[in-house]
Amino acid sequence: MNNFEFYCPTRVIFGKGTIAELSKHIDKSKKILMTYGGGSIKKNGVYEQVKKALEGYDVLEFGGIEPNPKYETLMKAVEIVKKENVDFLLAVGGGSTLDGTKFIAAASKYFGEKDAYEYFMVEGNVAVDAVPLADVITLPATGSEMNNGGVISRLSTNEKLPFHADCVYPQFSIIDPQVTFSLPTKQTINGIVDTFVHVMEQYCTYEVNSPLQDYWALGILKTLVEEAPKVIANPQDYEARANIFWCATCGLNYWISLGVPQDWATHMIGHELTAFYGVDHGQSLAIIHPRLLKNQKISKSKKLAKLAREVFGINEPVDLKAADIAISEIEKFFNSIGMRTKLSDYDINAQEAAEKIRDRFKTRNVAFGEKGNITADVAYDIVRES
Repeated sequence: MNNFEFYCPTRVIFGKGTIAELSKHIDKSKKILMTYGGGSIKKNGVYEQVKKALEGYDVLEFGGIEPNPKYETLMKAVEIVKKENVDFLLAVGGGSTLDGTKFIAAASKYFGEKDAYEYFMVEGNVAVDAVPLADVITLPATGSEMNNGGVISRLSTNEKLPFHADCVYPQFSIIDPQVTFSLPTKQTINGIVDTFVHVMEQYCTYEVNSPLQDYWALGILKTLVEEAPKVIANPQDYEARANIFWCATCGLNYWISLGVPQDWATHMIGHELTAFYGVDHGQSLAIIHPRLLKNQKISKSKKLAKLAREVFGINEPVDLKAADIAISEIEKFFNSIGMRTKLSDYDINAQEAAEKIRDRFKTRNVAFGEKGNITADVAYDIVRES
């Protein structure tokens, strides 16, 4: 196992009726900016629950944060924070709302000459200060409720890039699985796929003698495979919803990444599909991940073989054969819950997409994967076969 350092200051408040506990965790002296997305929280009752819990607080609101939150939108919220002297941010919604709010928190404390996207995303500078924030998370997917990262898009340049900073860890996250009952099926499916691939990015690399992390990861994957059909069949199944939500949180709260190599190439390629073609994040991962695993099968064969045996119950003793079966089973799982896994399913020309992504990666001079071997040309090969 490799050396590691772990830090997570986020308090998790999980279960039925927990939105009512908001007032226990925010000081009444705080001036709050409540952020949210397209308005679904006003249809599913979450907005009313939050407002009731915050009666007597000074609360401003900023809505309209998009899926794949846009820099241009978020900077409008930054202006409000600075003008109104907001000193606490409360994200109410899915991972995109929370990712966007993390960026708002950091950008509101940034006063440099370059614009915040260039400084944090393109150059990769780490924020050292941010407005304190917390969240009521309503969609199991990104795991943003218990980590220090986010992904932000920029319309003007068709970019989608990540950032990380310890100062944007949520102070607390409220998770009430009941709020997911009314999620559209598409969002539920996207979230399950996103969680699955988050785990794979951290697990499916190469052996470094980390059995606990491996079994944590495999446990999350097995739970997803078992619980996903229940949620699709009965969206009101609280226990299945709760299990899926906790999988999403644990899938990217860094526990399974400690002391092990990580990949993240599927995400970096997938981000480009979203930036260029507007496909959902979960859709982009489902398209790329099986093809990337096939491309990298030999170097990932031991982890894939273990996955085949532990998650899918495959009794194949030869690792390479078991790896092939694992890749096939992963794509079958995605398809079984209603996720399409080919570029052609979205009317995207694979050759064109492959060329665009290869050119962008060459321009940036980047390479991804746990061994840094997913170059622009390898990404081209992966996307061309997608």
